[in-house]
Amino acid sequence: QIVLVSGHLDSWDVGQGAMDDGGGAFISWEALSLVKDLGLRPKRTLRLVLWTGEEQGGVGAEQYYQLHKENISNFDIVMESDEGTFKPMGLAFTGTSEARDIVREIMTLLLPINITDIYDSAEGTDIDYWMRAGVPGASLRDDISKYFWFHHSRGDTMTVQDPNQMNLCAAVWTVVSYVIADMEEMLPR
Repeated sequence: QIVLVSGHLDSWDVGQGAMDDGGGAFISWEALSLVKDLGLRPKRTLRLVLWTGEEQGGVGAEQYYQLHKENISNFDIVMESDEGTFKPMGLAFTGTSEARDIVREIMTLLLPINITDIYDSAEGTDIDYWMRAGVPGASLRDDISKYFWFHHSRGDTMTVQDPNQMNLCAAVWTVVSYVIADMEEMLPR
């Protein structure tokens, strides 16, 4: 059984893609790294996917879905970060009301860093196939007030990234993915 965390590599025009979506790729990598560094071994596999071809119609995500959809019942949740890695506000979630209640309870673990909100409708080109097929999905919600200052511009460089904000994003990603991966049962569908 699999808990999938992801971001995509789509610096395809004028920028370096550090924020869009290098930040999402980084926090997904960091989530797995933190779990390993802490010596944690969840009941389910934590899988990192660094998508390609998102800007070209999501062809990488479509290919991955086609290759793995026969095992769809083993995918517990799919998570994608694609709105930068600015100050996190919470998690957007798509799934049943029972699954939402569980995720809401998991988010209470983040009360010490004041990131507990749950929003409707997870978004992500790369996880849409899975969510349409009934797999629960989550996307990071963060303060995107500056997102379009840098989105697909020459300004999308590493200088946009704030290490403290990225650490908070990675904390959200790590806690949510690890707890779901270590629960006795998969999220209800």
